[in-house]
Amino acid sequence: MANITVLGGGFGTALAVMLNRGKKHRVTLWSAIPEEIEAMKRDGEQKQKLPGVKIPSDIHLTSDISVIESSDLVLFAIPSAFVRATCKKVAPHLKEGTIIVNAGKGIEEETLQLMSRVFAEELPQGAYVVLTGPSHAEEVGRNIPTSVVAASSNKMAAYLVQEWFSSKTFRVYINDDVTGCELGGALKNVIALTAGISDGLGYGDNTKATLMTRGLHEIERLGSALGARANTFAGLTGIGDLIVTCTSMHSRNRRAGILIGEGVSPEEAVARVGTVEGYYCCRAAYGLAKRYDIEMPITEALYHLLYEGKSVESVAQALMERPKKHEYEKLT
Repeated sequence: MANITVLGGGFGTALAVMLNRGKKHRVTLWSAIPEEIEAMKRDGEQKQKLPGVKIPSDIHLTSDISVIESSDLVLFAIPSAFVRATCKKVAPHLKEGTIIVNAGKGIEEETLQLMSRVFAEELPQGAYVVLTGPSHAEEVGRNIPTSVVAASSNKMAAYLVQEWFSSKTFRVYINDDVTGCELGGALKNVIALTAGISDGLGYGDNTKATLMTRGLHEIERLGSALGARANTFAGLTGIGDLIVTCTSMHSRNRRAGILIGEGVSPEEAVARVGTVEGYYCCRAAYGLAKRYDIEMPITEALYHLLYEGKSVESVAQALMERPKKHEYEKLT
């Protein structure tokens, strides 16, 4: 039995409930917002973010970060924008060798760093693992069969995560391509925004299939430049996560995209939906594409739409009128 602390009251709630099943582990759920913790204690569920999923009474709910001092594993399930600040809170309490699992999916906007680099800088005493793949909180919390990937350069840490997290309805695969797994998890949110915009415009399945397949091509291209393996993107953290995020109404990125396609401003769409990682990741991905001189036309079109005021119709038309290419021609 392991002592596991989960940080984050959204997806973290679903993961805490999942880890508590079978009473294999001692699970603590932490939130930086005391009012959120008090509401969960009162209601027995996270009514705002995960309604209907009951939180077992033996999951310890707290806003005291010092609880991680006795943890064997600390699981981050928070938006990427808050990861570095949360790491700084965690650092004084984290013992050497504690397994750090990151279930968030994003790129740090200011530095263009992947989350693994942020954790390496802020929590070097931990053994880092990224947990990623097609895993909506709404389904994980309800015990619906799910498969994910645990990726780490530390084989023992990855195997322990696989052992501790696996169950009859939660299957964990191992991978050592941390860069590829993190990029796949982050960039699929960008493509899911465009898929939602397509739906909001009333476009069809043909359009969405185009965005998904050519979007995956962009992810692979940037991943190759950063040292990732191409076959990683053919797996759960690539095509798997892309499928689920581009097609499901559980996806906040897709829902925000639908609103934008219907004429709502990007800022208002994000405000209505809540955390939309693809909105922020688009700017970071655009910055990385420029840094490495990688052509990513879908990402660039979305950037012009979100941050430069271009119309949805104009960027869609510009994509369709790009110069004719061989499907697998190397672009520079």
